[in-house]
Amino acid sequence: MMIAPIVWTILFYLFCTVIFIQVLYYLYFFRRLAFYQIPERNNSTEHPVSIIICARDEADNLTRNLPGVLVQDYKTTHEIIIVNDNSTDEGRYVIDEFKKSFKNINHIQLTQEAKMITGKKFPLSIGIKSAKHEIVLLTDADCTPVSEFWIQKMQDAYQEDTEIVLGYGAYHKRPGILNKLIRFETFHTALQYLSYAMAGTPYMGVGRNLSYKKEVFLRNKGFSSINQIPSGDDDLFINQVANARNTTVVIDPDAHTISEPKKRWSEWMTQKYRHYTTGRYYKPKHKFLLGLYSFTSFILYPLLVVSIIFYNWWLALAVYGVRLLIQAIILFKSMKKLNEADLYPWFLFLDIWLFFYYLITLPAIWKAPRKNWN
Repeated sequence: MMIAPIVWTILFYLFCTVIFIQVLYYLYFFRRLAFYQIPERNNSTEHPVSIIICARDEADNLTRNLPGVLVQDYKTTHEIIIVNDNSTDEGRYVIDEFKKSFKNINHIQLTQEAKMITGKKFPLSIGIKSAKHEIVLLTDADCTPVSEFWIQKMQDAYQEDTEIVLGYGAYHKRPGILNKLIRFETFHTALQYLSYAMAGTPYMGVGRNLSYKKEVFLRNKGFSSINQIPSGDDDLFINQVANARNTTVVIDPDAHTISEPKKRWSEWMTQKYRHYTTGRYYKPKHKFLLGLYSFTSFILYPLLVVSIIFYNWWLALAVYGVRLLIQAIILFKSMKKLNEADLYPWFLFLDIWLFFYYLITLPAIWKAPRKNWN
């Protein structure tokens, strides 16, 4: 008869421990993005930049998004390298039309598949090795800069020791709950990788908006150590080469890129499965930090429900309220920083949704990754 109360007490203390861990993450890591101040620079140097875009059957996206890259307000030398990877659509003709007006386009047409190299790594490697300039700036064919100052803002982050610059790749705001879920997941991922980098523990970047020096790529033999993995050309590569000294972030709204989100649940889930299959290859410390945060987020609400029903409802809500208050403040300021403030009224619903999201994406831990990149 005494066993049940002991169990509920243990579960309540486990709930308190989970809240404590979550609060630590918010106060140590996530507050860095929320209260981030752009550092003042006494000197600003414009560097020559090579922008690299890989495309496979992206004629429509190139037509729609390439103008945003081509009309950047950047007076210093820069080139746009478009690697058209075995496309069967009208992409090459679209690029040739743009070349008539923009002489800084370098069109690389690939007509053979790379053997033993999966995903986007081969065309991206070709683009980087072909770059004329030391600083390369990466984005995708389905992305466009939100402003004409994208290049300026991203390259301005380079200082003497900087080799990697992490940016934010957002999605268009569209009606519907799926759009909110996609954008919140994107924001939540950025909250982590940007905050971790600010804390001196960079672990990933997103290929929609990422910059690094060509020398870093060559020094680490490119993607040779991860060629067998379909994805990872952005997050796994950064996981290998980034450190506290050589990595910085840019969160200026003018430096964001934006793309069209998936319109179907199945398409989004396929995209997420492909991305999450690379997490198993992260460095142990990153897997531990990310795993602990995800696990505590996953079990928080089940433990809250159990504590309310079987232990003490007002005490359970009081403990949860501590985390909720801290979370509300940090998410409000972080969402404003990344121009996602319209999601804030939904944040409690979206936070609860994470339990189901983790449950749905759990199979990605052991699921074999797809071999295509587009």
